Amino acid sequence: MIKEKRKIMGYTQEKMASLLNISLRQYIRIDQENCLPRTDILNKLIDVLQLSDQELGEYIKVIIKKKVS
Repeated sequence: MIKEKRKIMGYTQEKMASLLNISLRQYIRIDQENCLPRTDILNKLIDVLQLSDQELGEYIKVIIKKKVS
């Protein structure tokens, strides 16, 4: 979901990492929905990608489901 939204907004992974002030490796983990970012990074991600509450909820559900599986 994050990856698709990033592509719609026209950002590369490198650009997103720069905008969020994190490493490319860390952003790739977020993009692949392998981790839930810290609150400060999550807030920036919401702002940059203009995520709705529903999109944010879906993103969190996917990550939790992966962790449980």
